[in-house]
Amino acid sequence: MLYDFLLIGHGLAGSILAETLSEAGYKILVIDTPKPNSASNVAAGLMNPLAGKRFAKSWLADTLVPFATSFYQDLEARFNQQLFYPKPILKLFSSVEEQNNWMGKSAGTTYGDFIKEVYTSLPASDVISQEKGGILIDKGGYVLVPVLLEILRVHRLHKQELITESFEFIDLQLQDNYIKYQDIEAKEIIFCEGYKGAENPFFKWLPFSLNKGEVLDVKALDFPDEYIYNKAVYVVGAGAERVRIGATYNWRQADEEPTETGREELLHKAQDLIKKPLTVVAHKAGIRPAVRDRRPLIGSHPEQNNVKIFNGMGSKGVMMAPYLASHFAKVLEAKEDLLPEVNISRYFSLLKEHKKLQ
Repeated sequence: MLYDFLLIGHGLAGSILAETLSEAGYKILVIDTPKPNSASNVAAGLMNPLAGKRFAKSWLADTLVPFATSFYQDLEARFNQQLFYPKPILKLFSSVEEQNNWMGKSAGTTYGDFIKEVYTSLPASDVISQEKGGILIDKGGYVLVPVLLEILRVHRLHKQELITESFEFIDLQLQDNYIKYQDIEAKEIIFCEGYKGAENPFFKWLPFSLNKGEVLDVKALDFPDEYIYNKAVYVVGAGAERVRIGATYNWRQADEEPTETGREELLHKAQDLIKKPLTVVAHKAGIRPAVRDRRPLIGSHPEQNNVKIFNGMGSKGVMMAPYLASHFAKVLEAKEDLLPEVNISRYFSLLKEHKKLQ
């Protein structure tokens, strides 16, 4: 059989792209080695239209958020399993100065309908430090990413579209009109490897800015679950009377080992939000496939058109991947032009520099 696409990697980005292409009628095959501590499995799966230290509106949020919401709800209906939990995000103020800054910013129209309310104060709580008020962000929520990945893994296996093994570059042969991997032939190969993309011989010239994120699951009896809370860290329900606290950003140590430093940082910040004592029940770490300009890396290799990449979504994969997978599928059909903000052509000059150093 000649496949249309051979996909390498079945994390969040790869699984969503595989599902999108398969549903569009393409013959696909995925090669993947499951990793329990992948960034997709470790993260809380947040969808937040306002992000970053300054809580600016995320790139393309007006398009990405409704598309992602519809995508996850469609999967829920197909597989009879709740995956997406819509929930407002309560960004709590740390100071009167922060409160005043936001009162001015929220008066503009930049944020559209994502800011539901700005509170100058909130009632005293025995659990949450919220007296200085905050911003209630609408259209947020979280996805149970490990559950999503498992559902799609089983689905791919059932359709005989997934091989669970390591991909070996030495076994890949590139021809003019197709690629061959061992005894598999496909028209094109798409790499969706997460942080491993930084080691990919075809794409290691791209400016990945890998960063390690650590999260804690803590025991939280009677913790209010009306909102996802944010105050230097996020706090989101993790089931079984637990909440997940995250996340750290460490660009110096790109490994998947939890650290005492990360644990202490998260606990210190969380205790500025949660008034109750915290008991840690799990501590995890993963590596985000972030990019220097904070935009994904999508497109074809400039010298090997049948070698492609779908990667680099950093901490925003839950929000970005559904729309960008659909967009990329249309690009592959020559129905749309690839968005310049995500097209790896913006970095082709780096490939020339990379070759000079070899």
